[in-house]
Amino acid sequence: MFKGERLKQLRKNKHLTQTELAEMLNINKSTICCYEKGTRQPSLETIIEFMQIFAVTADYLLGTDNLIKTIENEKYEVKALTNEEITLVEELRKDKTVYDILFENPKRGADLIKNHLK
Repeated sequence: MFKGERLKQLRKNKHLTQTELAEMLNINKSTICCYEKGTRQPSLETIIEFMQIFAVTADYLLGTDNLIKTIENEKYEVKALTNEEITLVEELRKDKTVYDILFENPKRGADLIKNHLK
């Protein structure tokens, strides 16, 4: 599903008003407002235009950029990660020793952290 809040942030980052963006796409300002509020979904053609204007992927606009595939019991499952979870992993990667300990055996790593916090 299209993420209107992401469109709004991209528009503001480019210092565009809803009217200016609408003019670029040859649509009404109210349509942009509806996209941003999530009360209306843009067409594929409009999503492609947003991708070109803002230099982002469709995954970003659709909110699927944080999805991961996991395999459990030989079944594929798609899970979403929050931005905070992604930031945590990125921070852990900065320290190879900590990263290796935590990801070599995640349960043991979590237990070590819990014991340290007690």
